[in-house]
Amino acid sequence: MVVVGLTAYTFVKFLHVLLAILAVGFNASYAIWLARAAREPEHELHVVRGIKLLDDRFANPAYGLLLVTGLLMVRFGGLSFSMLWLKTALGIYIALALLAALVYTPTLRKQVQLLEAGSGGTAEYEAVSQRGGIVGMVLALMVIVIVFLMVTKPT
Repeated sequence: MVVVGLTAYTFVKFLHVLLAILAVGFNASYAIWLARAAREPEHELHVVRGIKLLDDRFANPAYGLLLVTGLLMVRFGGLSFSMLWLKTALGIYIALALLAALVYTPTLRKQVQLLEAGSGGTAEYEAVSQRGGIVGMVLALMVIVIVFLMVTKPT
């Protein structure tokens, strides 16, 4: 079935926005869950495991598909990689992916391991948790900049 006026570009753009909502929405919820767990430490393992699940199975795959749909939009929309806003957003995306894969995901994994071992209140856990919070804030800022560039397309 063909929807009148629906081009390949428009459909891919719809998927792109939907994936952005999914990825950014899940990521935004992590701070809320972690704040709640800080007030109820007996639930911290459950919360951190839940965040790890959401990150591994939903947010990260959505970010990967955002790259695919973004590249398709460049192709279908007649855009050029020479556009400064696009080059900048792609550069930030690459840095974000590396930081997430090399620092945030292993930090989250370490938090789960320490909590499972009963080391939730230790100095080691607090250091790992603090690193996760700082990296999470940096990643959030990077995502906000990318969204700004995608929406405003400054010249």
